Amino acid sequence: MARFVNDPSRTFNEYLLIPRFSGRDCTPANVSLKTPLVKHKVGEAATLNLNVPLASAIMQSVSGDRMAVALAKEGGVSFIFAAQSIADQAAMLARVKDHKAGFVRSDSNIRPDATLADILAMREKTGHSTVAVTQDGTAQGKLVGIVTSRDYRVSRMELDLSVSEFMTPLSDLIVGHDGMTLSAANDMIWDNKLNALPVLDAEGRLTRFVFRKDYDSHKSHPNEVLDANKSYLVGAGINTHDYRERIPALVQAGADILCIDSSEGYTVWQADTIAFVRENYGDSVKIGAGNVVDADGFRYLADAGADFVKVGIGGGSICITREQKGIGRGQASAVIDVAAARDAYAQETGIYVPLCSDGGIVFDYHMTLALAMGADFLMLGRYFARFDESPTPRIHYNGAYVKEYWGEGSNRARNWQRYGTGEESTKQNDKQKLTFEEGVDSYVPYAGSLKENVNTSLAKVRSTMANCGVLDIATLHKEAKLTLVSATSIVEGGAHDVILRNQ
Repeated sequence: MARFVNDPSRTFNEYLLIPRFSGRDCTPANVSLKTPLVKHKVGEAATLNLNVPLASAIMQSVSGDRMAVALAKEGGVSFIFAAQSIADQAAMLARVKDHKAGFVRSDSNIRPDATLADILAMREKTGHSTVAVTQDGTAQGKLVGIVTSRDYRVSRMELDLSVSEFMTPLSDLIVGHDGMTLSAANDMIWDNKLNALPVLDAEGRLTRFVFRKDYDSHKSHPNEVLDANKSYLVGAGINTHDYRERIPALVQAGADILCIDSSEGYTVWQADTIAFVRENYGDSVKIGAGNVVDADGFRYLADAGADFVKVGIGGGSICITREQKGIGRGQASAVIDVAAARDAYAQETGIYVPLCSDGGIVFDYHMTLALAMGADFLMLGRYFARFDESPTPRIHYNGAYVKEYWGEGSNRARNWQRYGTGEESTKQNDKQKLTFEEGVDSYVPYAGSLKENVNTSLAKVRSTMANCGVLDIATLHKEAKLTLVSATSIVEGGAHDVILRNQ
């Protein structure tokens, strides 16, 4: 006979947090949102941590290299989407790692025999006013000068004027040497009142730039997450089909952590993928797995060696897995159940495996609820798709600005490997189509910059945690007090029995 779980499948909307005593030190400013990203021994620190509990989803319309840099600056991590060629995904990762905090590879380079018109065209394309002039016009060429907006005046110069005639030549430049520390580079910038410092190798080839504005940016992003080389932390999605070829390329490109991207992860194929990582890289390569919705699924992936486990099936705003296949679980019920299994596993084995709650976040307060129920960090798609930094363009639709947002289970995603039923089903994946879709193609309201929105959302999380009398996520896990709400109390919680003014 089938097994029945008699408790209803509940969502975040059905819960509220009950405030607890707050002492004098329990203020939002004192709340830490630092959280472990990978498994670790109980009582010890994890080797990878986030400064805020946010990850952007493994989706084509969400997590590109621009999103990865922006989110890492705020303390979270992006997982670059896997539904693209291995070479393209590795290139995205390399661009994030190249965007080293402080040391930047030049993307505006030109030959000395180019013209002012070429400079203006390049500035229009890249948006950058500092252009490196190298002998061969490449980012690694021998530096002969630089051009900034102070070197020319369009109203007084001919567009066909050669760059060599108005550039600042190398002889007049102050330059740094390859291998210098960021601190030393910034000292040179400040001591010499520079806006940009070219960094050259022993042969005079350009390797990086250090910009004054990046120093200011670093100071304005105190939560940024960096690796040992001062590059931004970044993750990458993988599938369970071409992982033998994809993983080595992603590791080579600098991925700090991998995550298997699947709508349902309680499978032998995920265990096989994790085993491949352990056999070839040991514990030096970190890998998350999922998604699961109950204790059995968590235990299977934890025993297989997953560094974190993703929780959630069918809760995403563009996901229709539940209505198409009839599998899944309300996100609140899933997180509560899996968190209990995680805690039991930690007590039994001495290993703490972080949980990532994936899906079901509609309002900012749902973030705090998910953390209170046991999640260590949250993976969000729709939330991040709305921002400037997501890969899709901002467009005007029905009188408002929106951004495109589609599911990885939609035909538009062409993500056949994510939904293949086995090796044979993906050999002809360029020709096949999904038998049925598990995601939709949609729009989301445009919301502006990531930094501004994330800061607002996390201010609410910190304030709520202070109301609950806790100063960190681990304590929230232990001491949060939650209550179920009725349909009537949900209505009561919003504005009611008033005539609202026109906004």
